Amino acid sequence: MRPDEIESALQGLADEHRLRRRPLLSGPQEPRVKIDGRDYLAFASNDYLGLANHPAIRQAMQQAIDEWGVGGGASALVAGHFDIQQQAEAALAEFVGCEAALLFGAGYAANLGVITSLVGRGDAVFADRLNHASLNDGCLLSRATFKRFRHNDLEHLEQLLRDTPARSRLIAVDAVYSMDGDEAPLRELLQLAERYDAWLYLDDAHGFGLLGEGRGALVEYALHHPRVVYMATLGKAAGVAGAFVAGSRQLIAWLVNTARTLIFTTAHPPAQAAAVLQALQLMEQEKWRRELVKRHISLLREGLRATSFALCSSRSPIQPIIIGGNKETLQLAAALRERGIWVPAIRPPTVPAGSARLRVSLSAGHTHDDVAELLAVLLMLIC
Repeated sequence: MRPDEIESALQGLADEHRLRRRPLLSGPQEPRVKIDGRDYLAFASNDYLGLANHPAIRQAMQQAIDEWGVGGGASALVAGHFDIQQQAEAALAEFVGCEAALLFGAGYAANLGVITSLVGRGDAVFADRLNHASLNDGCLLSRATFKRFRHNDLEHLEQLLRDTPARSRLIAVDAVYSMDGDEAPLRELLQLAERYDAWLYLDDAHGFGLLGEGRGALVEYALHHPRVVYMATLGKAAGVAGAFVAGSRQLIAWLVNTARTLIFTTAHPPAQAAAVLQALQLMEQEKWRRELVKRHISLLREGLRATSFALCSSRSPIQPIIIGGNKETLQLAAALRERGIWVPAIRPPTVPAGSARLRVSLSAGHTHDDVAELLAVLLMLIC
């Protein structure tokens, strides 16, 4: 795009009700927030367990800053790998039942780094059509043959695996899909990976902390296998930031030597690792958080079951309400904001055209009354 085209392109986005801006948040991420100077009851954050502002995690990070400082200084391969980060990696590996784990600065960086490390020219990568953008970008940057299969369509995937010649293959999926809240058929996908000699790469950004008693999809579905590469983010249910990849010791050693998004970036702050260690303790000890989220999900779904709202099939805290048109979705989100409730309107290209939606995210930080208030306002708006 030329510099003189940007203004008209922005206007085009506005005309299609797709122009975005960043809402200004004042204060910590909690169910009750101040956005653009106004107080809201918010259902927008992926802080599923309500840990993002937990006092124990704040304290752990503050104490770690006193001991470890703030910055990483350089790549861990150049300036050194903090032993507090090594402790966090060991704890994460044990938590999900793997031999080893590796911290990344973000899930996006992990997806790009892992996929481009495992496949390249002459190889093939197969991705679900509803995968997160970071998975798709990793597939594109790998320079492998890139095939996309219809959402959760195992027959279509098998056809592509059978018909695509390649030296190495990798199947990439979200364990829980971020905009629909449904899940991938992971056991069946592993069977296909075994049959066609492929890696199975799982992005469990929205399952970690919830599935498998909090230990994620790997534990929920007993998927520990040499072909499985597991990634989960730490900025959602864990309430912190960053991501980790888990698998065999050989796999992690390979990534340390080949993952460009790890090698060519400054290590993330060491205090972040201390926060992760504290978050893991809370996830293990405070099981009531997951149970509370389940009750919130049931309350919302039961309350909307007899309405005209279209709900996706989701047992996760992600409860999308499909509206369809961009303009109508924005209008409904605005009507909720007028009544003090913040729910994001999700539009293309994040979701397919014609499937714009309100993406309701539930959290253990919400109370029963919070969810009941959202439900009451939604019911009032459609009467």
